[in-house]
Amino acid sequence: MARIPLEDNYTDVLRKAQRGRKIPDKELLAQSGVSAADLATVRAGKPIDTVLRRLARHLRLGPNALGAMAEKAWYPEQPNFPRGFLMFNSPFEDMTVNSYVIWDTKTKLAAAFDTGSTSEPMLNEIQSAGLTLRYIFLTHTHRDHVADLPRLAKATGAEVWASEREPSDYPGAKTFKENAHFHLGEIAIKTLLTWGHSPGLTTFFVTGLSWPLAVVGDSIFASSMGGSATHFIDQYQNNYSKILTLPRDTVLACGHGPLTTLAQEKKHNPFFAP
Repeated sequence: MARIPLEDNYTDVLRKAQRGRKIPDKELLAQSGVSAADLATVRAGKPIDTVLRRLARHLRLGPNALGAMAEKAWYPEQPNFPRGFLMFNSPFEDMTVNSYVIWDTKTKLAAAFDTGSTSEPMLNEIQSAGLTLRYIFLTHTHRDHVADLPRLAKATGAEVWASEREPSDYPGAKTFKENAHFHLGEIAIKTLLTWGHSPGLTTFFVTGLSWPLAVVGDSIFASSMGGSATHFIDQYQNNYSKILTLPRDTVLACGHGPLTTLAQEKKHNPFFAP
């Protein structure tokens, strides 16, 4: 698979933080000492290190991580899963979206997370590997993540599951509560409600693979996080308390952008780095 670009650039991070924390320009300029001209320059994609550091301090962002993002100086080291895990990346309008399959290597029982814009590559891999897809888990029901749900569900007969706070309209779909547990042979899956970007946004914490895995949907991206005009603080707090407290070697399978790890995000994500 070709290298997947980061979902956000540094201007997206600035915008999400300012909008989410409800800080108007006038207040931001007064608090940071940044001029309106310099703010406009930075927003236009022309980073000025001293300006970024001042803005970061008042937007509660990590200045070093934000600066590295602006200079395009960091990309997450990609974790390796020898078996039991596949990532799919498909185009949707002007972006790309991720979906995933995990499976128990002994029983060949599998679960999918979201569908992306097309499930065709996923279905091909499921067939070629001789897998039985038991579950289709939805991180949330935004169109880009569930666009091909009817085909995937019909082709496999798998159960469709979504949060009780954001149920799927697919006929026969089931709902789970937070801290629900599912199993595929030796693989365990636990649901964590990490809402904010959407009402029922769920992170699925998976153990039994080569690495601990958190399928986070749009909760967190490499170097960024899911935005919300109304529930940004809820999203941030859920990320901080439920995802950042997972084991440091946990792989984060994001809804957009590349794979990353919790350890890398604690150091390189402007929202969570010191």
